[in-house]
Amino acid sequence: MTQHDSNARQHHTDEPRNPGRRMFLRAAAATAAAASGVIATGTAAGSAAAAPALAPEAAQAAAAAPGGFPDYRYLKTLLTPSQLKYNPTGEIIFPCVRGVYDKLSNPLGRYYLYYGPHDAPGGICLAYGDSLEGPFTEYAANPIVSNNWQPHYKVSHVASPHVLWNEDVKELWLYFHGENGTTRLARSKDGVTFTYDKVVLTTAMMPAGSSETSYARVFRHDLPSRGARYVMLFMLNNQSNHRDIAWGWSKDGRDWTFDQQPLVRHSDVGANNIGGPHLLSRNGSTYVVYNTGKENGGNLLITEVGNDFSRREHLGLFYDSANSAPDNGRSASPSFGTDRGVPYMIYEAGERLQGSIAVARG
Repeated sequence: MTQHDSNARQHHTDEPRNPGRRMFLRAAAATAAAASGVIATGTAAGSAAAAPALAPEAAQAAAAAPGGFPDYRYLKTLLTPSQLKYNPTGEIIFPCVRGVYDKLSNPLGRYYLYYGPHDAPGGICLAYGDSLEGPFTEYAANPIVSNNWQPHYKVSHVASPHVLWNEDVKELWLYFHGENGTTRLARSKDGVTFTYDKVVLTTAMMPAGSSETSYARVFRHDLPSRGARYVMLFMLNNQSNHRDIAWGWSKDGRDWTFDQQPLVRHSDVGANNIGGPHLLSRNGSTYVVYNTGKENGGNLLITEVGNDFSRREHLGLFYDSANSAPDNGRSASPSFGTDRGVPYMIYEAGERLQGSIAVARG
């Protein structure tokens, strides 16, 4: 049964940055990494492979992008709730961008940007465009997945779309939550009309007392020792009401095994809550980028987990949210893409449930 509710590819002079604050936080992250015996690339300080001492200017540059990633800078706002036709709650969250120009025949645009409101009724939405810098056009028949999909479910809301191109079956696979304790999978040949598949994650699959298993993202990543080809990252909450990053692995993207211990604990990085995780690979290693709550800076942090997920090297600040609009001290739920060789990060900008979707360029 399908649902189509009619009712990225994987320094701007006006950017609202705070250079002084940015440099301070970068320096603090570098200091924390050095104190733990790790430099920005994850090499143990003092080892034979450790880099020589750097001049202050070079040290600032090295600390600016942990793991060798681009130093992303805000470029523009892409989607604002008040400008959208489908706007039931005045808020949107959790963007996911995918390049479809080389995967689908006759797509609406080169890039599909999935997003949606969180609060009831929520809804999985689509916008499309020919550049990661925009503009993006709202799909006229949003939401493409609603909170009532009979006979499969009827819930208060559905939200947090993450779309994976599954090369094995030449389909776009949509992972989304509804309610907060259930993550579901739907599949599509065109990225617009989806067929419901199954529930892939619930709180019952995690330790007793788990209350939320949501905001999942799935990535193609080989784990030979586990017989797995896919990795899922998601936010886990429990009775403590402190959110962590959890993870699981799968051979096919449908049936999953989940680690019963968090991948990154909020206390590991000095935060009350962390969420919005995204997997990145660079220079032969694997990293997780995630956001903190505004009370702990509202920034994006990065942890190196290694290709086999055995490492836990917390490298500190990945992206410093600006105090001014649209960030207003909070950046969250990043999605990454490359357009004609230029790296971009599309992210949730602003106070939770009061923000917009913005793009930063590397």
